[in-house]
Amino acid sequence: MGNTRNKKLFSRVFSVPTLTLSLTLIVLTLTLTLVTDSYGGERKPIKPLPSDKCPVCGMFVTKYPDFLAEIIYKDGSYAVFDGTKDMFKYYFNLKKYNPKKRLEDIDSLYVTDYYNLTLMDGYQAFYVIGSDIYGPMGRELISLEKEADAKEFVKDHKGKSILKFKDITYEIIKGLD
Repeated sequence: MGNTRNKKLFSRVFSVPTLTLSLTLIVLTLTLTLVTDSYGGERKPIKPLPSDKCPVCGMFVTKYPDFLAEIIYKDGSYAVFDGTKDMFKYYFNLKKYNPKKRLEDIDSLYVTDYYNLTLMDGYQAFYVIGSDIYGPMGRELISLEKEADAKEFVKDHKGKSILKFKDITYEIIKGLD
């Protein structure tokens, strides 16, 4: 008799709709986790303070909003840059510029889209190198959100190539100095 009562209780608690809902929630959670991991973290871009300086060159970043770049760490701390080139110098030499941090500590990375002047996910951006547009520190990687915009930019500004984040190396960055 106790066994029948347990079966009834089990069937009420774990009915098909409940199991379906539970499985749906598990799948949704896994999907959101994978999407978040693919596109960087969940931290939103920050608005730099007038006192924020680029850790690479020491310039005040708010003077150069058209080239602003940011790295935001999982603990909420951040580094802001007066240009994408300095952000990559920092990224490739993290031990030099911020020895307490590791690349794994980075939650989000933002760069400014050249055309609409808004911050976007730096991992997803298209970067044009070798153009006739200079940033605060001279030759610069120009960030664009859309590939079509990057192709148009190359034509309009004599760009040499379009790269994605994963294709950028320290040697490329050094070559811009």
